[in-house]
Parts: sequence; structure tokens; C-alpha cells
Amino acid sequence: MAGPGAFSTVGTSYAARQFSALGSLALVATAGGEAVDLAEEVLRHELGAIDRACSRFRADSEIARTGRAHGRPVRISPLLAEAVAAALMVAEMTGGAVDPTVGAALIDLGYDRDFDEVRAQSARPVAPPRPAPGWRCIELDPRDRLLRAPAGMVLDLGATAKAFAADRAAARIAEVTGVAVLVNLGGDICVAGSPPDGWPVGIALDCATSPSTTDVVVALRQGGLASSGTSVRTWRRGGRRLHHIVDPRTGDSAVTCWQLVSVAAPSCLVANAASTAAIVWSEAAPPRLSAMGLPCRLVRTDGTVLALNGWPPDPPEAHRGQAGLGVRRCATAA
Repeated sequence: MAGPGAFSTVGTSYAARQFSALGSLALVATAGGEAVDLAEEVLRHELGAIDRACSRFRADSEIARTGRAHGRPVRISPLLAEAVAAALMVAEMTGGAVDPTVGAALIDLGYDRDFDEVRAQSARPVAPPRPAPGWRCIELDPRDRLLRAPAGMVLDLGATAKAFAADRAAARIAEVTGVAVLVNLGGDICVAGSPPDGWPVGIALDCATSPSTTDVVVALRQGGLASSGTSVRTWRRGGRRLHHIVDPRTGDSAVTCWQLVSVAAPSCLVANAASTAAIVWSEAAPPRLSAMGLPCRLVRTDGTVLALNGWPPDPPEAHRGQAGLGVRRCATAA
């Protein structure tokens, strides 16, 4: 899923390749420009495997086939088993705020195909929202790789699959190439290895924002950074503005006070879990994120900014839009 958020700013000491994947922009950068072609090859391979395993929009994907099992246990691949386990871990970590059983709710809201194909506006009414069944009804046997979901339930790994893929791909590319690498999947970022000054990463509402116009740049030395927001991936149905982050308690687009939340963490999966949950938590997000101890930056719908847990303050107004100036350190949690 494409999403608002952070993107890498790649200068003369890096080389990068960018392409479309998973309904988003994928970028891989290597320090010093070494082995960037091989890095792109590995990333394309990893993302192809993730798409075939986890895509809700492919009738031939593995997760789509499991949805046609009518409640029977299905033996799944090691990759899908790992991806589902990651989604269940995130659901538990966030107290159910990020839940893989929201697939039917997203379909009811009109997000029933790749986002590029979702009509920006439609007069047809939105079906009355239904609470998600809840992640605890999913049964996963990781040893025998058996997955069982209740008949009629639609699994959606969109809230975790990109971050999960970024972590996997960065580790694999670093292993294959032996160089420091950054992987960015629509704002879900993971780094393996770091240049001396860290990887410069810009924060913006849209992951396609030019580095020359981003407001904030931080340096990422390890782990992951993810941003979640409600102002880019939007559409209208029946006179309502909707977005892709669903509150599982209601089955509707989350009502929130935040337009963008960015979090740094030991992995992109954990960073994305926290940033997505914060949108759902709304006003309750600051104390919950503070308790997690992860550096984060929250932007309210009125534009005011709240930084927590060591996230550096925004640069002065005069330095905004100058990605090369005033790069500040944002140390991820150990």
C-alpha cells in the first residue's frame, strides 16, 4: 500500500534505484553507490514474492486462496506464515488497533482493488460499517504452517506487509552485497548498515515529495522509520471523505486528530505498527507512544507538531525546504 510519510533523500554519496511495486514507490539506495544494480535485483525479487503471497488484490495470491477455504485449515508457505505471524504480533502489540481482519471493512468502504484503480469519487453510498471480527479469531500453527480463518472473513495484511517486506529486503540486500543499504517502500524505511553521518531521511505528508521541498530531515543510523497519515490515500463515497486506516472497533475510517505520525524503532515493522496505531488511538496516542519509548513526531490536523522520546525538534522556519541543511540525528531505540 502506498502511504504518506518518510522518504529517503539520496545525495552524491549514495546511488539509488526506484520503481513501482506493491501499489507504491519502492526505492533502494546503497552507500557509495556500490552494488546498486544487484540491490535492485534482490529487492524486486523480494517484493515479487511478497506480492504473490500477501496481496489482497490478486486472485492468484496465496492469501486470496486461503480466503476461499471456507474456514478450513490451510497449509501455507513459510513466507506467508512469517507475514501472518508478524501481523498477529502487531495486533497484540497495539491492543488490536492494527488488526489484519479489517479486509471486509476496507472493501465496504470502497478500497476493493489496487489504490491506483480506486475511483477518487463515487456517488454510491457506503455500507454501514461493521466492527472487524478481531485478530484473536485467526489460528496459526507456525510449526506445521497451518492457517485457519473463519468462513467469510477477509484477511488484509496491508497494514504490516510493506514494513515486513522492508525489513526482510534490507537484511537480504546487505547480506548479498556486503554494503550499507536503505530500503524505502512508500514511506516504510529500513536500513542495514549506516554511512558515517547516517542516512538522511526526509519527512513529508506524501512519500513522493521532492527532497528539495521536504520540511524536516533526520539522520537514521539503524533499524526502521515509518510514517502513517490520512491526507494522501483518500477517496470519496456517498459524500464522505474516507481514508485507508480503519479503526477495527468500528470498521470505519479512523476518526483522528493526527494528519501524520512518524516513528523510529529497532525495525520498520515495529515503527509502522506504532505510527498506524497512533492514528487509531487519536488523542490517546501521546501517552501510549511515550510509554513505548520510541522516538516519534506527531502532526495534528491543524499543523502543530509534537515530538516525543528524543525525536529532534523541527528546524527553524528559514531552514525548511532545504533538505541538505541542518540534518539532525534521530537515534532509534536499541
